[in-house]
Amino acid sequence: MSTITLVRHGQANTAARDEADYDRLSALGHRQSEWLGDHLRDTREHYTRVYTGTLTRHRETVASMGFGADAAADARLNELEFFTLAHALRAEHGVPLPATREDFVGYMPRLLQAWADGQIEGAPEPFDRFEARITDALADIAGGHGPALIVTSGGLIGMAVRQVMGLDITAFARTAIAIMNTSVHRLHPIGDAMSLTQFNAVPHLDRPERQFAQTHL
Repeated sequence: MSTITLVRHGQANTAARDEADYDRLSALGHRQSEWLGDHLRDTREHYTRVYTGTLTRHRETVASMGFGADAAADARLNELEFFTLAHALRAEHGVPLPATREDFVGYMPRLLQAWADGQIEGAPEPFDRFEARITDALADIAGGHGPALIVTSGGLIGMAVRQVMGLDITAFARTAIAIMNTSVHRLHPIGDAMSLTQFNAVPHLDRPERQFAQTHL
């Protein structure tokens, strides 16, 4: 097995209320991505393979990082459709979308639990299929030669952590919520399994003049 480094995309359109409108980086998202790319080159991080999902925010992030020319797109690395699920939960069960970040903290476990329990008829894919495609994608990538870099989304990274740490739905939701834009996470083979050896690192945003760019949304 090979080491996998997972990166969440840069800040997207935070004013969006649907999937299509959300799927583009903000100006800050591009800057975060540029800083991360510079950091990886400055520290001489080496990756023999680079992957992204097929979403616009993934492709824009890897391009602003300076790794776009080498990236292979894989739709299995795409995010869960939060807005689609949330609108379906509202329509089917009367649960409103969260209005504040504080509301979001309590809302996300409820949404994911309803999805996992098969209670959202309008879900774009079943929860177990979302989980299975991530399992398959990460297994394929881990089985390749040399360290791999994956630029993807917070929900997918949260699911990867759930799988290696054995998290329940609530812990999975809280993990996903905590993931910052352009944060770095590492899965490393220990024994016959992948283990989490780094979570939510943003060394490229640690300088005092960049700490304003440590965003979650």
